[in-house]
Amino acid sequence: MIEPRPAGFWIRAVAAIVDFLVFFLVQFSFGFIGAKMWGPDVESGATFTPMVSIFTLVFAGAYTTLLHALAGQTIGKMIVGVRVVAGNAGPPPFGTALLRFIAYFASAGTFMLGFAMAGLRRDKRALHDLIAGTRVERAPRPTPAEPAASGIV
Repeated sequence: MIEPRPAGFWIRAVAAIVDFLVFFLVQFSFGFIGAKMWGPDVESGATFTPMVSIFTLVFAGAYTTLLHALAGQTIGKMIVGVRVVAGNAGPPPFGTALLRFIAYFASAGTFMLGFAMAGLRRDKRALHDLIAGTRVERAPRPTPAEPAASGIV
């Protein structure tokens, strides 16, 4: 069996950018729907902007936690070919995935050094990986199937 390779900083950064684009589209859609339902002036209301921010944070938490727990991958991670695994090399359980999301704030709260650890450590684990007991590795590529025999002799 081939030993999985850890995913480094840059490939993880590309996956995060894709996921941030998903968050942006959801936030934009929420604002667009709000403007259509309550009128264009809703965005100038004192409660609308905080409500959109809270919704986006809750969506980001649910998105990353559920997708990591179910498949080990968010859309960004699927595109770049990496996955989050727990100790048994499977997707992290729900509680571990939620802890990993919460630990993102620890990685960000260290002036982003928690994220940079993925580029500096030999095992490529960031601070949130260490807190949650997870790691990010390159997803195994499927082996190509053998061509079917044509039956022509």
